[in-house]
Amino acid sequence: MTTPTPPTVEHADQALAARASHSAEQIAGFLVLGQLDTVGRPDKLPHDLWPDHDPVVVQAVWDRALAVGYRAGLHASRPRFHRDTLDRLRGVLEEAGWHAMAVRAAAVTDLLAVTPVDDGLDAHAGVGVAEVIW
Repeated sequence: MTTPTPPTVEHADQALAARASHSAEQIAGFLVLGQLDTVGRPDKLPHDLWPDHDPVVVQAVWDRALAVGYRAGLHASRPRFHRDTLDRLRGVLEEAGWHAMAVRAAAVTDLLAVTPVDDGLDAHAGVGVAEVIW
């Protein structure tokens, strides 16, 4: 049996960039579906442009909200997988004096500390990557 030749940097670069672009298109699809789902009807979508406000500020708010929502969704989809990170973030809030936010974070971290692993919260627990990816 011969050892396969690894791809060149150029080939790997192109293949991985194409993979990222494909994934970006899928993420964009989820975003537009989520946007419609949250406004309720297509005729309400133009309101998401916030035409009475500075477009630069609207874009900055959109970008921040997207980052926060994406990260929150990531953590919520597999909270046990992110337990150490969630505990660390809660501690950072507590130490910095952000008590109200730390209490909200505790609603997640305290539950994770006492919830049995087999409770069904991790929908994809024990499933391989190939089965989870759409």
